[in-house]
Amino acid sequence: MIRYSLICDHGHEFEGWFSESADFDRQKESGFLSCPVCSSVAISKTLMAPSVATARKKEEGQKLVFDQVQREAFLKLKEAIAEVKANSEDVGERFPEEARKIHYGETQARGIIGNATPDEVHALIDEGIEVAPLPVLPDDVN
Repeated sequence: MIRYSLICDHGHEFEGWFSESADFDRQKESGFLSCPVCSSVAISKTLMAPSVATARKKEEGQKLVFDQVQREAFLKLKEAIAEVKANSEDVGERFPEEARKIHYGETQARGIIGNATPDEVHALIDEGIEVAPLPVLPDDVN
């Protein structure tokens, strides 16, 4: 896991954990990375002190270790995401179009998931259409 210090365009600082550096870029590009304070998707990395890995630190860092409460919360979050996916239609790249059709009553209301660019997400929100990203979580938690 890689930890980045992040900041939104409104100056809110927070941390993000990613399985690899490309995950940050993918999540930012897709609009799924947002500020936990103001929901802005204009996120950038900030400077942070490097973590020097000793042999012991390296071994310890190879496993993502949660305490029991964190593990239970993580598993509940994974279950919730699975439930959303199981009860939604994956419309892929047609997500913005389908979300608009549902919002304006042009098609049957139903749960949908899919892909949208940050600009498309902003446009949907500006139209009053509620959207929310589904986080991408690691498969295994110790």
